Amino acid sequence: MSPDYMPSGSVRSAAELNEQIRALWLRAGGTLSAQERAEYELLVVEWAEAIRGQVIEAA
Repeated sequence: MSPDYMPSGSVRSAAELNEQIRALWLRAGGTLSAQERAEYELLVVEWAEAIRGQVIEAA
């Protein structure tokens, strides 16, 4: 994943994304394949963006 890549706005909540991240790790048994790693990285970036959005809204 390119460090310059930033998704444009998350439509999913941080809680939903966290649930998907946890489910991915459970399905993978703690070891991610290359494809799962790419999915994980995208989910984490989207989760961080959702968290940032919540912080901005709270301010």
